[in-house]
Amino acid sequence: MATETEVGELLHQRGWRTAFTVAERVNAWAALVSAVERGYGDDIYEYTNDLCCRNWLHEAWLLLDEHVVQLWTPQIKALDDRYKAVTVDDDGQALDKFHRLPAPELWWWRRHPRILTGDLGHSLRSAGAVGAVPDTA
Repeated sequence: MATETEVGELLHQRGWRTAFTVAERVNAWAALVSAVERGYGDDIYEYTNDLCCRNWLHEAWLLLDEHVVQLWTPQIKALDDRYKAVTVDDDGQALDKFHRLPAPELWWWRRHPRILTGDLGHSLRSAGAVGAVPDTA
């Protein structure tokens, strides 16, 4: 198993645009979850790009020292639970129209925001997604 620095470098060598740290990717996941809770405002392509921060964490978890995994897992699990609470599981049917779905264990790709707003909401509705319209009051 490897340190955070080693894993960041290894994943960068495997094609990630930079040698991220766990904290950077957890913060990115937290930012995405918060945005989805509020009603995600960007387009489908930005959304699928943003989902990749969770992919990085998944890949890193297979390589990291157990101590680092134990340290960060509770925060990631809490974010995962929040994401599940504000998304709909459609087995990826809507997102698959815009982005090839990765392996089934990457469950976050098989969900879409419950609140369908802005460009993302329009795209997902056009792909058959069903969700809530944001409150305007």
